[in-house]
Amino acid sequence: MTNKELADTFTLIANLLEIKGEVIYKILAYRKAAETLSAHPRAAKDIWQEAGIKGLKEISGVGPAIADKIDELLNTGKLDFLEKLKAEVPESLAGLLQVPDLGPKKVKMFYEQLGVASIEQLKAAAEGGKLAELPGMGKKSEEKILVGIESLSRRSGRTPLGDALPFAGQQIALLKKVKGVKAVEAAGSLRRRRDTVGDLDILVAAEDSEPVMEAFTSQPLVARVLGKGKTKSSVEFNNGMRAQVWVHPPARFGTAIQYATGSKDHNVRLREIALDQGYSLSEHALTKEDGSEILCAKEEEVYKTLGLPWIPPELREDRGEVKAAQSGNLPKLIAEKDIIADLHSHTTWSDGKLSILEMAEAAIARGRKTLAITDHSHNLGIANGLSVERLKEQRKEITAARKKLGDRILLLHGIEMEIRADGTLDFDDETLAWLDIVIASLHVGMRQPREKNTLRILNAINNPHVDIIAHPTNRLLPDRLGSDLDMEAIFAAALANGTVLEINSNPSRLDLDDVHARLAAELGIPITINTDAHAAEHFDFLSYGVATARRAWLTKGQVVNTWKPEKIQAWLKKRG
Repeated sequence: MTNKELADTFTLIANLLEIKGEVIYKILAYRKAAETLSAHPRAAKDIWQEAGIKGLKEISGVGPAIADKIDELLNTGKLDFLEKLKAEVPESLAGLLQVPDLGPKKVKMFYEQLGVASIEQLKAAAEGGKLAELPGMGKKSEEKILVGIESLSRRSGRTPLGDALPFAGQQIALLKKVKGVKAVEAAGSLRRRRDTVGDLDILVAAEDSEPVMEAFTSQPLVARVLGKGKTKSSVEFNNGMRAQVWVHPPARFGTAIQYATGSKDHNVRLREIALDQGYSLSEHALTKEDGSEILCAKEEEVYKTLGLPWIPPELREDRGEVKAAQSGNLPKLIAEKDIIADLHSHTTWSDGKLSILEMAEAAIARGRKTLAITDHSHNLGIANGLSVERLKEQRKEITAARKKLGDRILLLHGIEMEIRADGTLDFDDETLAWLDIVIASLHVGMRQPREKNTLRILNAINNPHVDIIAHPTNRLLPDRLGSDLDMEAIFAAALANGTVLEINSNPSRLDLDDVHARLAAELGIPITINTDAHAAEHFDFLSYGVATARRAWLTKGQVVNTWKPEKIQAWLKKRG
């Protein structure tokens, strides 16, 4: 069994125990084991084969009871404890927990009172009005469950960029060490920096493919070799991700990486241009009508041969980039080095991990010249949101931090203010006017009708004290869709009020997405790229936000975070 299969088993046990009503510490033990196994760099099976149960116990988060169960699973492929548990609690009930906002207590109630044991039965019961009649339910709760069931059908099974990119980086580093390798590059949707990716595609330039394929397929992280050949090998890793590696001669690497990067529609455009010029374009070469080949070792040579400038991978979605290249109008895309301000961060005053001073020092270490401290407002109780009284107390710490920091960074005192479910804002205008910067965002009531949620955002935009709308749709990748909003109305209001819209760099958000960010910027709406940092390492999320901005065709001049502290202060002063 792979680490993922073991982790899935323990997650199932935790879910069934929770539905059963078992004590919380037992449930948490199984969840911890699942998390540990999912992230562990080595296969538990290899550790077990080398050192038995003793070796398993040395894995952090795996105690004696869990180690015994892993031993049984690896020995027999089954677990007696789980089989007995499934006799008490039907396994299908765990599947109901996938429905957003549906917890174990309600799952248990639906099963005991209505015999609901599957998604299909749950949907039928909701559509028949049976759930609304149960204790603690009602029509609104029933409708919410139906919306949640519908959302399950849209789940993609794709991996968020924030998980795929670091893991691919490990694979690239491994392959670069192989003797004879000249270049290694990620391709596909990962290289184009889409917000989610499927399988990982990695290209290698080398004359001899055998050592590359051996290094790739024999590494400890590999759970299964799905195919192994001279040109291509495919594997499944312990964490469930899959990857393909292609090896091409260095002289042909340019056409290979261009082809493998895609997108499909972008490549069709290039092939059409090639045909017009008497070539056929493939992953191997540009071939003339007489059969002779033009080999391209570098990708830039492919575009140059076709009379085009090199087109950045993030733009290759057939959204006008080829035409822009032909007319010399490709944008000079924003780069990570252009960002010198972060206008959205959290501290221990709400749900952050570090103090104000510690967050400022972490921002300075990463080259930021401006940092806004924007802890949550009080209506978001789950995040320990600030009341007006606590906000005023926080100002004292801000003032003390400013004295210690001097002119090393501009430290702004702000708030991430909750837009309540009824559309009202968490603080009155007097309080908002007192702050340096105000961010407003949705966290609750996301599944309200399009018109209502749009009005909530518009109410915030129309408030003269609100400077930024953060992660406008509040989506969570890969599977939670954001609120259904009338983005055209929101863009019009933001433009009229001078309100900035955010690309949230957290790889679980990347919201605004690239399509909406491009539309907003083309209208003239300023964009901000913020990390929403809750810890020092979260400042490093910036690269994901910048990638989204590049996919949105954004330039340095369209992004507020490229401004010097003096310009940011002048902008905020002008807004009042």
